[in-house]
Amino acid sequence: MRDDLQDLVDEVSRLLGAPATLEDRDFTLLAFCAHPASGDDAAPGTALDAVRTRSILTRGSPVATRRWFEEFGIATATGPLRIPADPDAGILTRLCLPVRSAGLLHGWLWLLDEGRTDLGDPAAPALVAALELAAAAGRLLAGDGAPGTADLSAALRSVLLGIAPLRATQTLAAALGDRTPVALVALHPAAGGLPPGWVPPAAGAVPVVLDGGEVAVLLPLPRAADPRPAGALTAAALAGLPPGSTAGVSAARTGCGELPAQWHEARTAARVAAVAPGLAPVASWTELGAWRSVAELSGPDPALARLLADPVLTETAGVWLDCAGSPQRAASRLRIHRQTLYYRLGRIADLTGLDLADGADRLLLHLGVRAARLLRARTPVGTGRDLGSAG
Repeated sequence: MRDDLQDLVDEVSRLLGAPATLEDRDFTLLAFCAHPASGDDAAPGTALDAVRTRSILTRGSPVATRRWFEEFGIATATGPLRIPADPDAGILTRLCLPVRSAGLLHGWLWLLDEGRTDLGDPAAPALVAALELAAAAGRLLAGDGAPGTADLSAALRSVLLGIAPLRATQTLAAALGDRTPVALVALHPAAGGLPPGWVPPAAGAVPVVLDGGEVAVLLPLPRAADPRPAGALTAAALAGLPPGSTAGVSAARTGCGELPAQWHEARTAARVAAVAPGLAPVASWTELGAWRSVAELSGPDPALARLLADPVLTETAGVWLDCAGSPQRAASRLRIHRQTLYYRLGRIADLTGLDLADGADRLLLHLGVRAARLLRARTPVGTGRDLGSAG
């Protein structure tokens, strides 16, 4: 296989007229193509580049160099990516071609092309041919013991269910990169469940369907502060699910070491999206605010039992508290007369024994009403089965 990879690198270098190197997802050098360094036959990009030189001499790159390149989104790139120069570090401008197979990242082809404008068009014949060679390299690497999508789905299920989580986490980290920012998405289909043959519409994602219909999707991000891929995935996924379905997105983390915590965040956000119209149909853990505290409660305070048995008064309490105790805003939202609101508030005080003018009592009431709403939300739980493809 090594000879085949070297032939591919030589051909990419010839097509694009630039020095080329092939590295796996751990930045280990697999093959490189040398060019004349001086004279009339010197190739573009053969000026001293410290990163390339170190990679060839040591067969790898230091952690700081890896992080610098990862900041440009190479872990999630699916097409050519231009990496700017850093003269102070001895780094020349280069073109990165992701090496993927079945949507999974296996490494990168690097071209020291000095920012040539003729390679700026993805439809350029030479670049199209080079991308086909990168895909061929991906297929070779995928056949060298790399896990497929089904294997990664099984690993994700194991992590979420606590079955040999360390080994499963290592499998995911090896495939996605231990410095790659990731988010977990929880999809809660409404009545009717998942359509037959449904898969999340996102290349490179790792999905698993749990018994009961809940779906977990592990999604690499270009950078931790950029949640747009997660938003795009959830919007596209919900478009193919029954009306009333919801989704939750965890906070981003670097690597796969905190997936159980991210799964808790994503599931909580999906539950909240089902009961909080202002957040539906997709809620992010980072925007839940007080709902995060509510979700940790086992249920409403027993003192609220009589109130919660009355749906009208329960809704009135929730709306009034959400309106910060404003009678005008609450009556408007409930579409009732203000005197009707005052009457209902009196009934709420009688049923609960709470003083609605007291801040602590109002907090107890607000938390209880929200906790009751969450308890009524459907929370699918299961043992998990795999999806064969990430789309």
